[in-house]
Amino acid sequence: MNIYLQTLMRDLHSAIRNLSSILNPLLFFIISISLFPLAISPEASTLSQIAAGIIWVASMLAVLLSLNSLFHHDFDNGVLEQMLISHHSLPLLILSKIVAHWLLTGVPIILLSPLLGVFLFLDDESIKVLMLTLLLATPSLSLIGAIGASLIVSIKNSGMLLSLLILPLYIPILIFASSAVSQAQAGLEIDAQLYFLATILTVSLMLAPFVSALSLRISLE
Repeated sequence: MNIYLQTLMRDLHSAIRNLSSILNPLLFFIISISLFPLAISPEASTLSQIAAGIIWVASMLAVLLSLNSLFHHDFDNGVLEQMLISHHSLPLLILSKIVAHWLLTGVPIILLSPLLGVFLFLDDESIKVLMLTLLLATPSLSLIGAIGASLIVSIKNSGMLLSLLILPLYIPILIFASSAVSQAQAGLEIDAQLYFLATILTVSLMLAPFVSALSLRISLE
């Protein structure tokens, strides 16, 4: 089996054996959204207006919670050192790990979003746009997050530092994604927002594995 596919499958199997690493971010995602009607207002008109922002902020924070486990387990087990000295492409190995992270975190968020959209009184068209923005942008969250995770891989209890590094880079994604849903609710065109999200994904896919590989080499020296 291809070494990159093996890396992907190993990360998936490892996460399944340690279900808390998958469930904790998703439970946070669901619970945090569920609390907003209690804190703000249970009225449909109010919740539908802010639903896109609520779901997207919760999505970002859920992804951020899961990033700590992206490299730390392999760092503790010495797997990262073996990846660094192997003759295989380190950026592609990292990309395999990022894909596994997205499958375990981003895909469940996308699948849960219609239910939470209904809970926050989004209409059908807005829910479709919400899922489309999540499909375009959650891979970018994992790719960009991998850069921050690789920079602090050797630092223990680095959750706060990771947040400080990554959250500013997530802001453009939050703005364009929530704006697309809001524009769809108003019956306006959303092509510009989707193009920006697709551009961010393309640039992240081209740069993040290489930047993460360089950061890992620096962190492990």
